[in-house]
Amino acid sequence: MENSHSTPPVHTSTAPVSFRYYDLVMAAFVAILLLSNIIGASKPSYIPLPGGESWIFGAGVLFFPISYIIGDVLTEVYGYARARRVIWTGFAALAFMAFMAWVVVKLPPADGWPHQGAYEAVFGNSWRIVIASMTAFWVGEFANSYVLARMKVWTDGRFLWMRTIGSTIVGQGLDSMIFYPLAFYGLAGWPPETLLQVVISQWIIKTIWEAVLTPVTYLVVNTLKRREGVDLYDTETDFSPFATQALKD
Repeated sequence: MENSHSTPPVHTSTAPVSFRYYDLVMAAFVAILLLSNIIGASKPSYIPLPGGESWIFGAGVLFFPISYIIGDVLTEVYGYARARRVIWTGFAALAFMAFMAWVVVKLPPADGWPHQGAYEAVFGNSWRIVIASMTAFWVGEFANSYVLARMKVWTDGRFLWMRTIGSTIVGQGLDSMIFYPLAFYGLAGWPPETLLQVVISQWIIKTIWEAVLTPVTYLVVNTLKRREGVDLYDTETDFSPFATQALKD
């Protein structure tokens, strides 16, 4: 609930010197990103349909969209420049995770340890999957942040639900369309019809997740804006993913 004694956030295009909760939001984003990639990215599951049919979806879709919701919060509250820093941090974390998994899988197992095969099955993703995951994440997250930041300026800060869902449609759509074809096209167990089903279901489920969690997004965004004391608009931002716009905090 709103705190009646709190000061309304100041609408500005200039960020303050520091934020109270930015680092915590960044940590939550990176944690969910890594966990969803480790645990659920490469396992297809299904929903039974009438007549004995089934609808296939990627299991990671149940949790990975939370990273996009946090990405929405980052852009809406802290602006595109700080969201860009977090996206690059997540990208670097994914790269290190892939390198660490490769090293650990390649190390010879101790005598008598019987789980090397299972370990390789879980953590021994091919570099094709790693590259697909990192490419899809990079493109999808930057598209999501860009669309949300631009729409915030265009709508003068109104219709948060429209901005979060609209940016998700673009960002998650690109993520799904890049990752699954790059990672699994032509592999056994991934015929084209299954691949197409997974891409479409990922897109739909991620967008539904965003819509369902809209009240939570509103609560988190409004709370953070109030506590940080600002409402940032990216009217003077360089939107290049590679920009080195100065951040003071």
